[in-house]
Amino acid sequence: MTTPPPVAGPAPSAGSAANSLRDRTVVLIGGASGIGLRVAHQAVAAGARVVLGGRSAERLATAARDLGDAATWRTVDVTDRPSLAAFFQPLERVDHLLTTAGTYQVGPMLELSDEDAESPFVSKFWGQYHAVRLAAPKLAADGSVVLMSGAAGARPPGPAPAYAACNAALEGLGRGLAVELAPVRVNVVSPGTVDGNLWQGRPAEAREQAFAQYRRDTLLHRLATEDDIAHAVLYLFGNGYTTGSTLYPDGGYTLR
Repeated sequence: MTTPPPVAGPAPSAGSAANSLRDRTVVLIGGASGIGLRVAHQAVAAGARVVLGGRSAERLATAARDLGDAATWRTVDVTDRPSLAAFFQPLERVDHLLTTAGTYQVGPMLELSDEDAESPFVSKFWGQYHAVRLAAPKLAADGSVVLMSGAAGARPPGPAPAYAACNAALEGLGRGLAVELAPVRVNVVSPGTVDGNLWQGRPAEAREQAFAQYRRDTLLHRLATEDDIAHAVLYLFGNGYTTGSTLYPDGGYTLR
């Protein structure tokens, strides 16, 4: 399959309007909650229009209502390619894309079923891959894609090899897409443990144990907030000379 050329746009340069989010269209699959929602709020505050995607119409409607007139939404399932195609079909232009949606199992190779072990790739890796592929014909030439990986790809915190491999693969995917889609920029954000929506649904005891361990394992001895990660994403959206890079907002976890 030949990738169509990116949608024409002004040549990016440092400090130019091309690097601003004002009046740009930011597509956020997984934007109804967690990091994606914080990115949506920061992007709208910077003057962008946001298109939210996810599986829950109720959550999407609530998020869009809170964001105001700059937000629209439609349902999408990143594991369903026809659903992804239908999501992108009405969009005329995509300036920036982030996909945080994904549902998967994490655990030791010797304990997980084959289906559970494959789930990070099915949802997180291939979900992002196909989102970028379907968005590619609509990406502005001075726009960008940010892939969501995780620090476990560089420093596995425990026995979860398939999950670690998925995150490492996403970093490689980012470099490969940066080459193929240039001048569209493609980067990866790879956070560590974040005190936010993802962990709130887990048992309190397991959550606190994981949080305490992460604080010990980082240089900054604290967890990230969802806004910390959202700031990193907006930096990658806006810096017109950064591509093929992985940014680790992990408090120094991968250095220990």
